[in-house]
Amino acid sequence: MGHLAATIREWFSRLCDSKAGLAGLAILAAWLLVALVGYFWTPYDPLAFDVASRFQAPGPDHWLGTDKFGRDVLSRIMSGAAYVLLLALSGALIALTLGTAIGLSAGYRGGLTDEILMRAMDVLMSFPSLLLAILVLGTLGAGFLNVVLVVGIVFCPRVARVVRGTVMEVKPCEFVDAARLRGETDIAIMLREILPNILGPLGVEFSVRFAYAIFLSASLGFLGLGVQPPTPDWGLMINENRGFIVVAPWTVVFPGLAISSLVIGVNLLADAFRQLASGEV
Repeated sequence: MGHLAATIREWFSRLCDSKAGLAGLAILAAWLLVALVGYFWTPYDPLAFDVASRFQAPGPDHWLGTDKFGRDVLSRIMSGAAYVLLLALSGALIALTLGTAIGLSAGYRGGLTDEILMRAMDVLMSFPSLLLAILVLGTLGAGFLNVVLVVGIVFCPRVARVVRGTVMEVKPCEFVDAARLRGETDIAIMLREILPNILGPLGVEFSVRFAYAIFLSASLGFLGLGVQPPTPDWGLMINENRGFIVVAPWTVVFPGLAISSLVIGVNLLADAFRQLASGEV
């Protein structure tokens, strides 16, 4: 695993040399800081109702205004950042872990193993992401942990397909044949020889899935299938106030901007990983 750790450090160093990578890291780091601060402190209680202050426009007292229940929008965005990041990141990590394991096994072993695993992935991919998420959540029920699991299940097949294709390109290489001649096990070859050489596509795929996970979790929150009220959630905030977008646009615009900026940051990272994988950086 030392080889893998060294490869990761090298990729991170090269990522910092990319303008897109630095911009993406800066945006993501800013939201991580907001999430950390919002977990321990917010200007107002994000759950407290204050009917007398409902629909206050952005100003000195409430920098981003208040919603239909008089709750401070900035406080709810800060508090909700932790939920959004943790949910999307956990779901994307589950998808990456499962998809990598499946893709490695299918691509390296081939034959019947490849056919069974890939046909199972094709079945899952035949459903639109949001529809599959709604179907699974309809069975499991709404809630944070269930949404994390659903995000992982929905995006796992796409990761598996990318990993399988990359593994099949690396598999014929001489260093893999040399590892076989040394008597290394299949698992050792996949983890020590193949995995470090597909980190570029994996980084791109993880960044893309992370961005999609943010959108999917926000969509599920908007539909009432994600994090449940009164917990702050950016998608849920948009849904709760969409009927008042004309009289109080800040209640919808600012959560939407939060989602957009986070996705832009992650997409910049994905673009940087793509440049690294293609040797442009």
